[in-house]
Order: sequence, then C-alpha cells, then structure tokens
Amino acid sequence: MILISACLAGVPCRYDGKASLADIAQKLVTEKKAIYVCPEVSGGLSTPRDPAEIVGGSGEDVLDGKAKVITKSGEDVTEQFIAGANHTLELAKKVGATMVILKENSPSCGSSFIYDGNFQGKKVSGDGVTSALLKRHGFQVGSEYDLYE
Repeated sequence: MILISACLAGVPCRYDGKASLADIAQKLVTEKKAIYVCPEVSGGLSTPRDPAEIVGGSGEDVLDGKAKVITKSGEDVTEQFIAGANHTLELAKKVGATMVILKENSPSCGSSFIYDGNFQGKKVSGDGVTSALLKRHGFQVGSEYDLYE
C-alpha cells in the first residue's frame, strides 16, 4: 500500500484551499493501491489556512525542538504539525505502507526541499516535519516527482 498526500490525490486541502492533483496519484487511490492523508489537516489545521514555513531549520530540527513552524502572520503551529506527523506515522504503520509519496516543498511533506522560513519563495534542501518523522521510522519517502519514475 502506498500512502499519498491528499492534495496530490485531488483533495482541496492545501493551505490555499486548492489541490495539487497528480493524475497518477488519483488513479492509485481509485484502484485501491493507495490511500491519502493530509498531515496538516490531521494535525488540526483548517483549509484554507495561513501559509506556514519552518523557521530555524528543517523538519528534523522541529522534531528535535530546535526549530518551529510559523505562519506568515506569526502564529506558532509547531504543535499541529507534529500532531499531524504522528497521525501520519500511525496510519503508515497501520496500513503497512511500502512507500509514502508526499508533496514536495511543504513544511509537512517536503522530502527533499522546503521553503527557507522567510516567506520569500526561496527553497532549501531539507525535509518537512512529517517526512522527517517517517524517515526516522524507516519509511521510504518520496515526492510527486517519484510517481512518474
């Protein structure tokens, strides 16, 4: 079973209330080869919501208490991001996920790149909070770009 970011499967759950549809992700869900989850919504955040970025590091640093997830308006949503990551980890274990495909660049789901925390659109290498937690627990995590390989 593959676990996929809900926005990639067509669910309008991104911060801006939109989806990031990847047709192949939606097809995998329809064929019951994948299930979807949105860590941010699972963590208690609404849709739409203020954009958030990791300030002071990466998802690893958030998990270690060295960085925070802050919205553009300055609200600390670290707790919700960690709760969503934990929910996603439990779901991945429950369904026996063999791979997890998450939305690149997201402060939750980025598996190679995240935004730098300055809300200027600059990306840096690093994992989002959920991606970092899943990798710590041995899950293979990729992005939407890996769906096409």
